[in-house]
Formats: sequence, C-alpha cells, structure tokens
Amino acid sequence: MLFYSFFKSLVGKDVVVELKNDLSICGTLHSVDQFLNIKLTDISVTDPDKYPHMLSVRNCFIRGSVVRYVQLPADECDTQLLQDAARKEAAQNKQR
Repeated sequence: MLFYSFFKSLVGKDVVVELKNDLSICGTLHSVDQFLNIKLTDISVTDPDKYPHMLSVRNCFIRGSVVRYVQLPADECDTQLLQDAARKEAAQNKQR
C-alpha cells in the first residue's frame, strides 16, 4: 500500500511511464488504483516515429502489470519521506 499512497499524492503531476514493450508515454497522472493501474491524460509518446498510431491518442489507461518504470518529477519526490515510510512498513511486516 506504500506505493499506492505515494502515487495518489502525485495525481495531477506530469510523469513518464515506460512499458515492458519499450513504449514510453508522457502524461499527466489522472488516477491510480490499488493494483497500480494508471490513467494518464494529455499524453504524448517519446518516440512518435516508432509509434505513429499513438499520435491521435490523448488519454490512456495502463494496466499495472505492463509497467516497467515510472519516472517522477524530481521536485515532487521526497525521497527521505519515502525511505522512512518503507522502513516503517518493513518493521511492521517483520513484527507480524
């Protein structure tokens, strides 16, 4: 649930999602669910020559299982807070 909460805090920010088929999509994060499925608005493809069929698409839904990476804006990512939350969650899971 840590990453779900983290991505929920990034709604409205511009992100780049790289898929397992090497397609990279830039867009504004509209929503994310508990399965880390992502909905992007105002999208563009980083390599339009390779994927010309994506030029007419403005919004997309991406299944969480096909995501390889999500590139976040550096100024929006508080790494110290994320590390502390990860340590806390790991400690809670260790006590169970």
